[in-house]
Amino acid sequence: MFELRSHSKLRADHLTRPALIYIRQSTLMQVRENTASTARQYQLARRVHELGWPEHLIIVIDQDQGQSGASAVGRTGFEHLIAEVGLGRAGAVVSLEASRLARSSSAWYRLIEICALTDTLVLDEDGIYDPGQYNDRVLLGFRGTMSEAELHWLHCRLVGGKREKAQHGALRFRLPVGLSYDPTGPIVLDPDEEIQHAVRLVFELFEHHRSALAVVKHFADHTLQIPDRLWTRCRKGEVVWTPLRHARVLAMLHNPFDAGAYVYGRTKSRTRLLPGEAPRIKARSHRVAHVDWPIVLRDHHVGYVSWEQFLRTGQQLDDNRTYRAEERRGAVREGSALLQGLVVCGRCGRRMTVRYMEDGLRPIYLCAQVHKDLAGMTCQFLRGDGIDQAVAQVFLAAMQPAQLQVSRATLTQLAERARAVDRQWHLRLERARYEVDLARRRYVAPWIPRIVWWRAAWNGTGTRS
Repeated sequence: MFELRSHSKLRADHLTRPALIYIRQSTLMQVRENTASTARQYQLARRVHELGWPEHLIIVIDQDQGQSGASAVGRTGFEHLIAEVGLGRAGAVVSLEASRLARSSSAWYRLIEICALTDTLVLDEDGIYDPGQYNDRVLLGFRGTMSEAELHWLHCRLVGGKREKAQHGALRFRLPVGLSYDPTGPIVLDPDEEIQHAVRLVFELFEHHRSALAVVKHFADHTLQIPDRLWTRCRKGEVVWTPLRHARVLAMLHNPFDAGAYVYGRTKSRTRLLPGEAPRIKARSHRVAHVDWPIVLRDHHVGYVSWEQFLRTGQQLDDNRTYRAEERRGAVREGSALLQGLVVCGRCGRRMTVRYMEDGLRPIYLCAQVHKDLAGMTCQFLRGDGIDQAVAQVFLAAMQPAQLQVSRATLTQLAERARAVDRQWHLRLERARYEVDLARRRYVAPWIPRIVWWRAAWNGTGTRS
């Protein structure tokens, strides 16, 4: 423990002030599992007492159990220690090692600076240090730097190990609903046929409508539901059926795993300091463009769509965005106007909106974005009935040679869509029948042994044998 040659730094005035013993483990799992390390830290109180501190002046600070030392924010115990040292109420700061006190240079050097100003010693397993002395201060600074670097090395090793496993497709992720891990290891389609059909229906509807909101509307109109897998500890792996939401559709369409691809690095985290919040290190995740994904293993497992369809879906979703409308094709909107959501102003290049006349049928294409944003003049507005009629004539003229084939394809699609809805309801009823039968068998099962015993205990005359 504390070397004898360092006892010359320990004076009587230090023993008259409290010795603050700081105890910390980085996570709650370490507190629960690494009990030996916790015990070693609590034993510092006995060793400090052997140096001469009376028991009533030995204060243990362990409020920060389960807190990371990467930042001082949120560590009430460390802030209390800094305050006591700054007020001159501490004779020594005791910890198992420098990493227990801080893993960041800013917090560590602040503590050393305050200890030097208030003539407070720093004690650990290797000895006693006086921050007011140059050599000890340099040594403490170096140890704090190494403690911060150690955290960086541990992070690099962990990330490197994950990337190495991801290179071979062996790193496991939380799979989207519709995929599951086979007991032997590979990714396979969910064995539940109803789940498979619901996921396929989402991709088929988007391929037809080209709009995520249209998929949600179709599910709502036919009272269909989408499966969702729970990940809470008590209900982990359980599948529940919920109404389809727009965000859920986008998450499914953007997930490359449904296209049979294994992808690592879809998001990146970066620290940001938002206005109005307390200064602290926060991580914000943002999506990475698919062309910048570091690891992509195509055809890694069976999927619901092809990779080409996945890319087309991503491009379509980007075109449907209203952000920077002049750079995107736009999405078809509801309404009687044929060009709603598609027409662009020929003067300024902005997306035009649609208004309807008093009868609610004749559209008006209006470019009022400048007026809306900058209080300027309306760029232009045009009656849309003539424009729609011209567009319809051009469209019919272009489609007339293949009109019969298009009509047949349309009827086929409508029939397939109706069959898909019927199939989904059939699977839903089949699941309901199975759950009812299972509940009945579970309810009856406990009574079967009792009935057998009752028949064996009584004879046919109504008296016990």
